[in-house]
Amino acid sequence: MVRNIGIMAHIDAGKTTTSERILFFTGRTHRIGEVHDGAATMDWMAEEQERGITITSAATVCYWNRDGRHRINIIDTPGHVDFTVEVERCLRVLDGAVAVFCAVGGVQPQSETVWRQADKYHVPRIAFVNKMDRTGADFKSVLSQMDSRLSANPVAVQLPIGAEDNFRGLVDLVENKALYFNAETLDTEEGEIPADMVSDVETYRETLIEKAADYDEEIMEAFLEGEEVPSEKIRAAIRKGCVSMGLVPVFCGSAFKNKGVQRMLDGVVDYLPSPVDVPGPKVASAELFSRQERGDGDIKEEEKHELNVGDEEKFSGLAFKLMTDPYVGQLTFVRIYSGKLVSGQTVVNTNRHRNERIGRLLRMHANKREEIKEAHSGEIVAVLGLKNTSTGDTICEEGLDIVLETMTFPEPVINMSIEPDTQDDVDKLGIALQKLAYEDPSFKVHTDPETGQTVIGGMGELHLDIIASRLKREFKVNCRVGQPQVAYRETITKTGESDCLFKRQSGGRGQYGHVKLVLSPGEPGSGITFESKIVGGVVPREYWAAVEKGVKSASETGALAGYPVVDVHVDLVDGSYHEVDSSEMAFQIAGSMAFKDGQKKCGAQLLEPVFDVEVVTPEVYMGDVIGDLNSRRGRIQGMEPRKGVQVIRAAVPLSQMFGYATILRSMSQGRASYSMQFKSYEPLPATLSAELIEKYGAKANT
Repeated sequence: MVRNIGIMAHIDAGKTTTSERILFFTGRTHRIGEVHDGAATMDWMAEEQERGITITSAATVCYWNRDGRHRINIIDTPGHVDFTVEVERCLRVLDGAVAVFCAVGGVQPQSETVWRQADKYHVPRIAFVNKMDRTGADFKSVLSQMDSRLSANPVAVQLPIGAEDNFRGLVDLVENKALYFNAETLDTEEGEIPADMVSDVETYRETLIEKAADYDEEIMEAFLEGEEVPSEKIRAAIRKGCVSMGLVPVFCGSAFKNKGVQRMLDGVVDYLPSPVDVPGPKVASAELFSRQERGDGDIKEEEKHELNVGDEEKFSGLAFKLMTDPYVGQLTFVRIYSGKLVSGQTVVNTNRHRNERIGRLLRMHANKREEIKEAHSGEIVAVLGLKNTSTGDTICEEGLDIVLETMTFPEPVINMSIEPDTQDDVDKLGIALQKLAYEDPSFKVHTDPETGQTVIGGMGELHLDIIASRLKREFKVNCRVGQPQVAYRETITKTGESDCLFKRQSGGRGQYGHVKLVLSPGEPGSGITFESKIVGGVVPREYWAAVEKGVKSASETGALAGYPVVDVHVDLVDGSYHEVDSSEMAFQIAGSMAFKDGQKKCGAQLLEPVFDVEVVTPEVYMGDVIGDLNSRRGRIQGMEPRKGVQVIRAAVPLSQMFGYATILRSMSQGRASYSMQFKSYEPLPATLSAELIEKYGAKANT
């Protein structure tokens, strides 16, 4: 049976170390690669090895033979907030995930982000509480945080025997037996449950059976009558709860010390679903997708249907990641949902209505390749030869005519200018940036119309720093990167009307378009939404899409400082047309002019990106850290004591966080650390808003 799983967590929780142990214990590698030595198999990029972090998701396949021959396709995802897009697109195609938590740090900010992403795509999870050998490790605290912060309904299937330097084994609550680690065999051997743990084991096992009973009536009856429940029944019920996302089985160990990983692998096989255990993805017809692309109405939920999966069905798959390999060219990672894919086969990209020919099929092991002739439903493979397929596109057998639900990616929150060092680098820079933007949907490139500068946008300073590093290392482009610039947004604060007539006569047929719009504040994160409320045909239906196009085009440049406009709902309520002179272009221009005019009337306002910041600091520096955060316009959200440290949570504008790592290090003698993740866009204070408008307002009116 196949398991498609992702390893996900906050940065430094031990995802890659856990992945390395999985590869070693399954026999996929014969030497353990360590992250701190820059020798981890899954961190194969030069930037990853130098920095000791995961930047891009890496895929591999291994086999676990403890209970039959199970093939496990693994994707190791990044933990840094700047690379959450990698987690997003991987979770979209996975059937299950292992969430790794640090036994000391517990549920950290990025843990919450990836957990929400997994909820979004309905991905069942098991949890692995790692670093039980670290000072301050607290398994029960992590369980409590999973419950309170993630609403995860965790159920411990193991309890650690000892902690920190005394972490020497675990109690399997399903089998009700103790397992002690053997340093020579790197495995476990049975022993007696420690006397001081008997009461705890009884309590946690009772909770385990109680939660399992929700998914099996026989267990419920046995539990109520005080009878012993067979371990096979408990395991089956927990699996049912896990697959339905009602339960999260929790394991523990120390990946770095080779403790507990094999038992967690047993959990992957026992509790996480195979591709046939989960419902097929929702799909719509290619015709409905084309209608949505034209702006003629979104696909309704009732218009979608569940895809039939299995080898006997026609082939369908989703392209979820692109990667440029220096030796073989562009690789497209595809999750196969139904049918089988054969080398040399012709398929249809139903998003773009293009035929594609499958060149070679590759099974990836990080950056190493193994050529195969065919792949079956449920598999994840890399394909060579797809020339017109992007991230999120559906490819399928001719005649199937379906589109799988695509992915949404966040907009950049930070911009930098970039310039080539020499004239020779100009062309190379353009080609390289195009390739990188094609690979990474969260990386954007555009030319500033006012300055002529090339501007790159991404999810954070580290994201753009990695891009600049890759330009030099992979593409041999020497370039200079400017200072970071915050990606501000504009919106409106009140409802208002705008009436605009576009009329032009220049001999012969003229141009005539007349619209009346009502602009109102939209829900946060809604972008620009448009609805026609025309009655009586005063603006013919064929011009509605043109008005919407004009509105969305105008929203790209706001009236205050030229930043994109967001979170505005637009209603087309009235207008007029001319039987001869009206055209789509005329109504598009009228819609654009009406939106720009309306924005000025509706209390236009600048918004800035605000981030959730979590600082972990020794208590002695807490006052200095809080004072510094307040000086950065930060709002303290809460404080929480952990063993030996204080955790401070605050909401801070991104513009105030540049260079914070250096300041925090000097303030705490290098003992404090922080992490941050995007929270929301919030109104910019009036004084700062006035400065920005004075500086950039001219480009808004060009």
